[in-house]
Amino acid sequence: MSAAWRRAARRKRRSAMLEVQGLSKSFGGIHAVRDIDFRVDAGQVVSLIGPNGAGKTTCFNLVTGFYAPSAGRVRFMGRDVTGSRPHEMARMGVVRTFQKTNVLKTLTVRENLKAAQYLHARAPLWRTFLPGPAQRGAERDIAERAERIAVLMGLQARCDTPAHALSCGELRLLEVGVALGARPRLLMLDEPAAGLNSHEAIVLARLLKTLPGTWVEAILLVEHNMNLVMQVSDHVVVMNFGQKLAAGTPRDIQNDPAVLEAYIGKAA
Repeated sequence: MSAAWRRAARRKRRSAMLEVQGLSKSFGGIHAVRDIDFRVDAGQVVSLIGPNGAGKTTCFNLVTGFYAPSAGRVRFMGRDVTGSRPHEMARMGVVRTFQKTNVLKTLTVRENLKAAQYLHARAPLWRTFLPGPAQRGAERDIAERAERIAVLMGLQARCDTPAHALSCGELRLLEVGVALGARPRLLMLDEPAAGLNSHEAIVLARLLKTLPGTWVEAILLVEHNMNLVMQVSDHVVVMNFGQKLAAGTPRDIQNDPAVLEAYIGKAA
């Protein structure tokens, strides 16, 4: 990360990239998320962790507009975006993945990486059928970026392979690549290490550490792989029963008795 980028990141930290304030969501009287606060600053990897059913994915759905909050506010880049729809959040640069891989299985790796970039295409529809020099230049840029992402993901040798023929680990990497194709400012990853073997998880961890300040401005991560979380995170927020249990650095969280009790059922 360059010195200039670090200075810019420090300036941005005065106002968080993402700020969640008093966020709550109820379903039929059941509190899935209750009064959650956290922030994500430029240059950071922030992880949401907690036992199954803690409310982590519901938080993702609230931030990205898949659910409307029962209470609380979501701010992105200083703007109140509470209640914005998923496509509006994506246009602003908040891009997410899902627990279940969400790529187009009949398309090749290259085609998936190109298709993701059309989210930001601004050309009128008629130019698709009557392309001029500008449109041809845009298509070249899309193809070149798809190739760069494939190399970043270690999938360059699989560019012409249909997604349905990829391994579980390759599919996870492709999904992250597809999200990068949408040019996110904030990349939100929902259990990207699910189903990965130990080697694949190490590869993913190395990748995640390189992204802030290069391909994205920050990452918000939901993950059950604690080794990965502790390797890549700058800040960790622990949820349990829909509420924030603890927050701090990875070292703080590893030594927090309340967190240990939530995970293993007894105090440290």
